[in-house]
Parts: sequence; structure tokens; C-alpha cells
Amino acid sequence: MATQFFTNLFIAFLWTLFQDEEYFKFTTFVTGYIVGVGIVYLMHRFFGERFYLGRFYAFLKLVLLFISELIQSSYLVLKHILSPKIHIKPGIFKYETILESDVEVTALAMLLTLTPGSVVMEVTPEGDTFYIHGMDVKESKEMLLKSLSKFEKAIMEVTR
Repeated sequence: MATQFFTNLFIAFLWTLFQDEEYFKFTTFVTGYIVGVGIVYLMHRFFGERFYLGRFYAFLKLVLLFISELIQSSYLVLKHILSPKIHIKPGIFKYETILESDVEVTALAMLLTLTPGSVVMEVTPEGDTFYIHGMDVKESKEMLLKSLSKFEKAIMEVTR
């Protein structure tokens, strides 16, 4: 991925140098970068890995997914807090993940912990099982499991 990015920057600098201008123009550099994106896309099979902007796009999708889940879980927590009588059943449940690397497992644990209403209490040493505390296990466990599977898919798109 880094090779593709630096090749793209090199193409953009060459584009800027080959233009007959008296001083550096940022718009010329951006034009060269866009031309470089096209060239690197056509050549990305020779680098032996997927196109680097595809991974960037997957990262943006992960961020938007996190923001969406953050808003939904914040709404549920606020609904519980502002209700006159609090009827919650907190609890702990076990979740087995399909993620493999330490980076993927850590990212999933952090994304889950950052969303209100749930906390990752422990990750097994193998990194394949989470113990999660949910604020209202009866009502929100299914939603939490759906969020976990969405996060797993999005993390795998970014890292693999």
C-alpha cells in the first residue's frame, strides 16, 4: 500500500515539474495526483496487493458505521436514563470473534467500548473471545450482536 501511495506522489511531483510554470501551484500538483491515481490503478496488479484507495474507502465506511452505531446506542442510553423508572437488566455475555490479528481484535474492542451501553471487560489471551458487559442485555443484546458483526466485516475490509 505504501509503495502505491509513494508512486502516486512521485507521479504528482513529476507532473508538477513537467508543467511550464514559474512557481509551484497546488492545483497542478492535485491534477498530477489525480492522473497518478489513474496510472497506479491501472498498474495496481503489478504491486501484488489491492488498490490503496480501496482500503481508504473501506476505512471511511468503518468510520461512518461507527458514527451511526454511536448515535443509535446513545439514543438508547438516553432513553433509559430519561425514563421515569429505569427497567434495565445489566449482564455479561460471551462473544466469539472471527478476527485473527491483534490489531483487528483491539480495533473491535475499542469500537465496542466507545459505543455507549457496552464495555469489553476481558479478551481471552488467544484473542478469539470477548466478555462484554451490556447495560440492558435483555433489550439490546440482539442489536449489540448485529453491531459486532457489522464492525467485524468493516474491520476485515480495512485490514485484509
